[in-house]
Amino acid sequence: MDQKNLSETFDTVDNWLTSWMARNGVWFLRVAIGLVYIWFGALKLFPGASPAEGLIRDTITFLPANLFIPFLAIWEIVIGLGFLTGRYMRLTILLMMLQIGGAVSPLVLNPGAVFVSFPFVLTLEGQYIIKNVVLIAAAIVVGATVRGGGLSNRKPAA
Repeated sequence: MDQKNLSETFDTVDNWLTSWMARNGVWFLRVAIGLVYIWFGALKLFPGASPAEGLIRDTITFLPANLFIPFLAIWEIVIGLGFLTGRYMRLTILLMMLQIGGAVSPLVLNPGAVFVSFPFVLTLEGQYIIKNVVLIAAAIVVGATVRGGGLSNRKPAA
């Protein structure tokens, strides 16, 4: 195969792959976020099952944990179902952003549980919190499509 044919083959495969990603990427993001929220929420319904339970108890000391943790669990499951179904996405993303606000609160309210050495060396709990940046970014991409738009593999017109 000569250089020109190889280049054309690569371009054809690349176009097919990026088109497929553009058509399906938002769906995969929605399902992934939904599954994460349902899973993490469901764990909170079983005392001792969630790795975040201790951090929640130690950080949100002004609310009774026996009521707040199940409430948070249901809230997270509702968020997950919203992403999985793709229905009420604006409300789902709003609920998620409010939940994320609480999820990152230990960075301010309980930094000793989050940092081994401020500001770069995180505990396992701190890493658990920081991964929310990825969820936020994914929700922003999903949110950009709520008016019917989508992703494109095409360069914008100049």
